[in-house]
Amino acid sequence: MSDLIPSERIEDKIYLIRGQKVILDYDLASLYKVRTKHLKRQVKRNLTRFPEDFMFQLTTEEALRCQIGTSNLKSQIATSSRGGRRYLPFAFTEPGIAMLSSVLNSERAVQVNIIIMRTFIRLRKILATHKELADKLKELESKFNGRWGKHEIEIQGILKIIRKLLQPPRRKTGKIGFLRDRD
Repeated sequence: MSDLIPSERIEDKIYLIRGQKVILDYDLASLYKVRTKHLKRQVKRNLTRFPEDFMFQLTTEEALRCQIGTSNLKSQIATSSRGGRRYLPFAFTEPGIAMLSSVLNSERAVQVNIIIMRTFIRLRKILATHKELADKLKELESKFNGRWGKHEIEIQGILKIIRKLLQPPRRKTGKIGFLRDRD
């Protein structure tokens, strides 16, 4: 099963929203190979299993930050005839994702959840390592603060490079596809 879903594919679907690492409903549906509509229906039937710290609905601003198209959302009066997303997505935290395997009640949901939980654990370990390294850097800077000597410029350059490496990578926000020359 882990051969079918590489952890890098799951990592790309994890967002940091409201200070929590979450995966959105349509991404989970694609991983579970079910329709988003089915996933949401099962969640709504078992709403008591999903308190706010397990699942929450995104605001329009949060959806835009995640680059989810909101121009096609259903209004209160009329419905869209174009298809596509009509409601703001739900964001599931780690415990909410764990709860999904019992709600969806399929072997694939259980196997996918195991892979997702392992990915979350691996990410926590990576973040802990980065924090330890950042703490050691601060300790080194304070130790040599004001008394660098002749290698000051080289050491400061190395520290700047290490700080840049510790920053999380930025997601590319450009559009995918070909550009057409306009005559």
